[in-house]
Amino acid sequence: MKIVTVIGARPQFIKAAVVSRWLRQTPGCKEILVHTGQHYDENMSDVFFQELEIPTPAYHLGIGSGAHGAQTGRMLEAIEKVLLETKPDKLIIYGDTNSTLAGALAAAKLHIPVAHVEAGLRSFNRKMPEEINRVVADHLSTWLFAPTEAAVENLRHEGVPEDKIFLVGDVMYDAAIYFGSRTRADTLGKLGLESKQYVLATIHRAENTDTAARLRDVFGGLNAIAEEVPVVLPLHPRTRAALTRANLLDSYSPNLRLLDPLGYLDMVMLEKHASVIATDSGGVQKEAFFHRVPCVTLRDETEWVELVELGWNRLVPPIDADTIEAGVLASLRDKKIRSAPAHLYGGGQAGETITRLLQSPLAA
Repeated sequence: MKIVTVIGARPQFIKAAVVSRWLRQTPGCKEILVHTGQHYDENMSDVFFQELEIPTPAYHLGIGSGAHGAQTGRMLEAIEKVLLETKPDKLIIYGDTNSTLAGALAAAKLHIPVAHVEAGLRSFNRKMPEEINRVVADHLSTWLFAPTEAAVENLRHEGVPEDKIFLVGDVMYDAAIYFGSRTRADTLGKLGLESKQYVLATIHRAENTDTAARLRDVFGGLNAIAEEVPVVLPLHPRTRAALTRANLLDSYSPNLRLLDPLGYLDMVMLEKHASVIATDSGGVQKEAFFHRVPCVTLRDETEWVELVELGWNRLVPPIDADTIEAGVLASLRDKKIRSAPAHLYGGGQAGETITRLLQSPLAA
């Protein structure tokens, strides 16, 4: 069985590390890793391959950043060439990035069956490029590996045949279990932080960075919070560039700690010891729950609705700085006991289950 895996962005490296580890242990299975280059900064890419024990990609396409159409088009052309050369039996894609969409399109046009890991997530907001990517990818896939019951129901409502849908759990939970014990104990000390005495923030989505007014509100809200409690903000390259364009990097509280992007293990350590996490990242929302840290999602909606329903995630649309400040501080002061169902994202065997299903007669 020859499998091509297409990855290109930081969250996909984490997810692929889990499944790739199982594929490498499977007799008769050869995985060919293709890195589109969507995330190409060393701190956004290379360090993840080292920390997560991912083999060096057989193909690095070097696509880089760009407008959605241009970036996806270049990826589609390059992935198609790889597939024609390697002639795989199956292709695996992850999540909802332009790399996901390009991989699905290239394989479908060449009649190569597609497996989509993290299928069925929906924000129900078609203005988000990620929503378009995940919907198209799902409807081009042969195996839809859903992380939650809610994701399964979304696929059923869209008419996806039952025999294509598989509830497998969340591969990011597998990663949290497997790599969680390998975090560096000195991370907090190097940054001068104390456990449960800071807010961790991550901001990178286009909806929060590409409009100057919205970015100013988000940054202003975090700045106001930092007057009460230190805020640690690892800066995605997109966010740093947007802050530079808006001339916002020269005026912020000393308690707002701006960092370069972190590796996976350092990021997990900061997540574990934060008092609250404020983010617009889907993956970080889940990781907050894995480590039982309250989360504030700075978006108008979230795909992980179950975390909102359980009270672990507070949805705060970033309409202005005051709303953001109030939402995060309310979460900081909220001491209620929340339930945390152990089964919510599976039992940590998603990678093994996916590998087994791809070998089954159904997947032939």
